[in-house]
Amino acid sequence: MRCKRIGAGAALAAGALAVSGLAFAPAALAVTPQAATISADCGTFGSGEATLTATQNGTAATVTVKSSAITAPIALGADSISSSLTLVKSGGGTVAFTGTKNPAMAAGAPVEVGPLSGTVASGDSLEAFGGSLKMTVFGITITCSATGPQSPGPFVFD
Repeated sequence: MRCKRIGAGAALAAGALAVSGLAFAPAALAVTPQAATISADCGTFGSGEATLTATQNGTAATVTVKSSAITAPIALGADSISSSLTLVKSGGGTVAFTGTKNPAMAAGAPVEVGPLSGTVASGDSLEAFGGSLKMTVFGITITCSATGPQSPGPFVFD
């Protein structure tokens, strides 16, 4: 009988911890889709498919851009690219995601920038087509533009 009481007490304690963990957990907000692909044109620096990955925490959001079709022209150190990604809002206007985050890249390595930070509102629907990605490396600005709508569709923030 004593074992049953200890077991029941342990189960109640575990349940109470689980419930209190849920009570103190931050509200999880979701952006859908979490990743989208675009066809990008960066002029003489390359063109091809790029993947945008978005996250959201309240009104704060980040977007990371990766492309194996667009490569680093020279070896680059970590956090050495100043980037600004402009996405177009479905109702008009734009939202900018900016930052200097990037991994170290060897010459010819796939380009990756981000996470770039921006501010969103609940219900924002953001699309890369019509916007641009500007990356400044050693004083040289590289501008990339989407050549069509992103797939599977725009980012919609909760």
